[in-house]
This record gives sequence, structure tokens and C-alpha cells, in this order.
Amino acid sequence: MTHPLRRLLRYGVRYRTRIWLASACSVLNKLFDLAPEILIGAAVDVVVNQQDSLVARFGVIDVRDQLIVLSVLTAITWGLESAFEYLYARLWRGLAQDVQHDLRLEAYGHLQALEPEFFEERSTGGLLSVLGDDVNQLERFLNTGANDMLQVATTVLLVGGAFFVLAPSVAWMAMLPMPFIILGSIRFQRRLAPRYAEVREAAGLVNARLAANLGGINTIKSFTAEAHELGRLEADSEVYRRSNAGAIRLSSAFVPLIRILILAGFTATLLFGGLQAVSGAMSVGIYSVLVYLTQRLLWPLTRLGETLDGYQRAMASTNRIMNLLDVPVTIRAGDRRLERARGEVEFRDVHFAYRGRAATLDGISIRIPAGQTAAVVGPTGSGKSTLVKLLLRFREPDAGQVLLDGLPVDQYRLGDLRRNLGLVAQDTFLFAGTVADNIRYGSFDAPRERVIAAAHAAEADGFVQRLPDGYETVVGERGQQLSGGQQQRIALARAVLKDPPVLVLDEATSAVDNETEAAIQRSLEHITRDRTTLVIAHRLSTVRHADRIYVLDEGRITEAGTHDELVAQDGTYANLWRVQTGQHTDYART
Repeated sequence: MTHPLRRLLRYGVRYRTRIWLASACSVLNKLFDLAPEILIGAAVDVVVNQQDSLVARFGVIDVRDQLIVLSVLTAITWGLESAFEYLYARLWRGLAQDVQHDLRLEAYGHLQALEPEFFEERSTGGLLSVLGDDVNQLERFLNTGANDMLQVATTVLLVGGAFFVLAPSVAWMAMLPMPFIILGSIRFQRRLAPRYAEVREAAGLVNARLAANLGGINTIKSFTAEAHELGRLEADSEVYRRSNAGAIRLSSAFVPLIRILILAGFTATLLFGGLQAVSGAMSVGIYSVLVYLTQRLLWPLTRLGETLDGYQRAMASTNRIMNLLDVPVTIRAGDRRLERARGEVEFRDVHFAYRGRAATLDGISIRIPAGQTAAVVGPTGSGKSTLVKLLLRFREPDAGQVLLDGLPVDQYRLGDLRRNLGLVAQDTFLFAGTVADNIRYGSFDAPRERVIAAAHAAEADGFVQRLPDGYETVVGERGQQLSGGQQQRIALARAVLKDPPVLVLDEATSAVDNETEAAIQRSLEHITRDRTTLVIAHRLSTVRHADRIYVLDEGRITEAGTHDELVAQDGTYANLWRVQTGQHTDYART
């Protein structure tokens, strides 16, 4: 597998100029940050050697003038160091925010392009962990970690070079710990990487548990399972805590070990450099510079453990983000434009099976002429809702074709196809916002008059007007402030406002009371007029007026006809009708 840093750099090509600029400011900041130590050594040299100092060799003989020159250089150095610190902080943090913003949007956009099967196999909480925690982890590293790593590398190169120029006989003593520190850092990185991968996976599991439990809080309460769910969350959180503790134990050992190595280098420079200064083999000024630079070289390395810790966390998160972006989009859109379809729908010898399961649809052929209503009924698990998924291209048939206006649906642009289809499902989803916002969803620019007209058509205007703020009433997350029947009528109004040539009702009245069902039925009589309508239903009362009814059982069409024709056949449909109307039957499947 490609290293996560390489994957991140490949992604960051679009930010190349800003990365180079931020890196240059980091290096220049460190260059001017190290300069005062050299100026201090020069000042000591002026005080000790006066007219024979290093500064005097540049033509400034008077000691007072020499010190003034050093003071001016110090002021300039500090000013430039502060300026570049401001610039690198602003550049790196701005870059971190932009990368976070762009990466989150790109990852979410990619998620939206993936087929529903992807989401069925993964938890919402785990995906939220990638879009939230992992992206934020990368942003935190770019805020400070990238600069820290650059400045450590700059310090090693600059100070190491200065050592060998000023005092080669002592330089090796100060530099001796460096190979051990670098090799130790690489070793720690390799050992930390799998641990932080475990930490990120464990964090995803905790988020998944929390998302699932918050979504099912009413079920938890109704079954008094609070203690059970708290225990399950505790178990997941304990896995996260232990995986994090293992990584912390290893990363915490890094700094003390580095300090021991640093102590050896600093002590050697202090002792042997001092002896050379006393013997006259080295000037006092150079000795002062060496002592200061040794401290500036070695002590910042104690932060290397913290920097590497952030780096490994960021790389673990990068891997998860890039793995998500690498998931291929399997449903490919065609290139044919479709402004407004006539509405003829056909399933032609369609076969489909969910992965690892028996065939759900086995040679289904259904044709719905434009403007007519067709219904598909049958027992639970017979494959009715799968037809809807194939029409909307949430799934692809294993064999056969789904056609709209005589052309396979995979030839159309995906957005054009779905704009011509209006779906009202059993599991209604309302977004946090107002009633008007939810009716207008998908038709975002629709004026208020059309919103109200759509609500009238769906027989929703009456109850909406009685809400505290009418159409501006906030429905709450997932529409919790409304009843199930009210939510369903809002969803129907949304489909009406969209005004699609093909309307799909997938068990749209199965979870509502009789009064709401009657209201929806009345509205459908008007809404479906001159519009192709595919009704998936379990309640036969909702489809009795369809132009044609298909009975689906175990993936095959066993009967087809109008309501009266099917009742007269005295087959499966007739038995289902008698069961649902309260007449005696020995037919057991309902």
C-alpha cells in the first residue's frame, strides 16, 4: 500500500505554491531565530578581544561602534524572525483550514456518488468519524506539526554546518547523538503507525455506536434498554481507551530517551569545548556560540516525540480519508440528456439478486404506458421495492433492462433521470428545518404560492395551517415534531411540487392510519391524473383503481390484470383481498 504521506502529497498538488511559500517562511523564521546566538557570541568576542574581534575585521574598530552594529543587527534579526513567524503561522493555518474544507467536501461529494449498497454495508457513525474526526486530525497536524518538522530539519542542517565550520574538533561530539535520535525516531514511527490505525478504527466504532443509539433513542427507552446500551458503549469506549493507552505508552517513552542522548552531546560540548577555550585553542566567543547552538540544536528535539505523535495520528487519519476517496463509483451515468420524459416505463426480463442471496427478481417484465398507473403487490420480501431501486438506479440489474421512454435508463445522465422521477417512500425523511423548506426540498427556488398549492394537492395544507407557525414551523430532526401521517403528506407534497412525469409510491400508505390513508388516496386521484405512476403496495385498497396490477411472489409475476379481473381469477390476489377486507380465507400469507 502507498504510504499515507505520499497519498497526501499527491492530493496536495493543487496547493503546491502555498506549501512552498509556507515552507520557505518556516525555514527563514528558523534561520533568523538561530541568528541571535551567533550575535551573542560576537558580542562576547567584542568584549574580550575588543579591537581584535571578528567585527573589527570588517572595519569597525571602536568597541562602542561594534556593539552598536551588533545591537542594530539584533533588532533587524528579531524583526525578521517575528515577521516570518507571523507569515508561516498564517500560511500554515490558512492552508490547514482550506485542506480541511476541501477534503471534507470532496469526501462527502464522493460519498454521495456511491451506490446505496456501500452505505448498507457500513455504519453511519463510522463514516461520520472519517468526515469529522479524521479530517480534523489532519487539520491539527497541518496547523503546527508540518512547521515543527521543517524547523527541526532546518535546525539540524544549519547548526550542524555551523559547528563543523567553527569548531570541527568539537562538532562531532555535539552531533554524535543525532544518528541515534533519527534512527530512534524512524523506529518509533514504524511501531506507532499500526497503533494509531487501531485508534482511528476504534474511534469510528464509538462514533457508530453513538450515532445508532441517538437515532434509536425511542426504541431504547421503550424497551428500557438504557443500561444495556450504556454497557455496549462502555465496551466500545474501553477498546478505544486501551488502544489509545497502548499508543501513549510507546510515544511517551520517546522524549525521556531523547533527553538522555541530548545530555551526552551537550555535556561533551560544554566540557571539551570549555577545555579548548581555556587552553586558547578556541576563542571565548566561538565557545559561547557553540554552547548556545548546542542547546538550540538538541533541546528542541525533545518536542520531536510530540510532533511525531501528531504526525502518526494524522497519517492514520489520512489513510482512512484516502481509502474512502478510493472507493470506486460503480454506477456510471450515461451522456444522453433528458429534459422531460413522456413517462413510459418498462422492466424487460429483469433479473436481480442481492450479494450472497437467492434471486430477488427472476425474469420480471412489466410495461407501464405513459400516463397510466400500475401497481405491484405481493407478500413481504417478494421483491417489490427492488423494482424501485432499479428504476432510480440505486442498484443495477444482473440481467435484463429497465427502460424509460424506450431507452435503457443507464443511457441517461443520472441527474436528468432522477429529476424525472418522484419518489414517496414508506420511510419518510424530513430534514431539520421548516415545513416549507421540506416541501421545497429539491425544488429550492419554488415560490411560496407553489409550495402552498402542492400542500393543498397532498391534503397537507389543513394541518399545516394549524401548526404554531404554519409553513414556517420547525419540524425538528427527521420531522420529529410531526406525526407519521403528517410527515407522509409533507413528503407527498414535496413530490407534487417537483412535478415529475413519473411518480413512484413505495409503500407510501403502509405506516399511516385509515384517516390519513383516505386523505392520501383522495389526493392521489388528482396527482396521478395524466402522470405515469408506479405504486408498490401491501394494502390492496390503495391500488384497486390502478390500470393494471401485478402480483409478485418469490421474484416472479404470478398474476396480472385489473382489480376486478384478479378478484374474478380467485387466485393469490383474491385471497389477499379477502384477508384484508375481513372475509374468511384459509390463505395464510398476508
